[in-house]
Amino acid sequence: MASGRKKRVLIVCGTAIATSTMVAMKVEELLREHGIEADIRRCMTSEAKTAAKDADLIVATTQIVDVAIPVISGIPFISGMGMEQVKQDIVNALRST
Repeated sequence: MASGRKKRVLIVCGTAIATSTMVAMKVEELLREHGIEADIRRCMTSEAKTAAKDADLIVATTQIVDVAIPVISGIPFISGMGMEQVKQDIVNALRST
C-alpha cells in the first residue's frame, strides 16, 4: 500500500445493522482482493457527518450530504446492478487518498 497507513472506510445505512453489515463484508472482501488495508466501520445515516471526520471514504446505502470525503453508493452491493463499476470506484478512491 502506497501511503503506509490503513485506509478508513465508513459504511452507512439507515440503522447500521443488517444492510451495513452485508455491505461491509463485501467491501472488506474487495479491499482484501486488491491488497488495500482498511479499518471498516459502520454507522447510521444520522451519525455519518460526525463519523466522516476521521474517514477516507463513505460507502452508503442512503443519501449522505455535507461531508468532505468521497461518498460512493453501496446500493449495487444489494441489487447486484452496477457492481463492477462501484467496486472500481471504491478501489480508485482509496488508492488516491
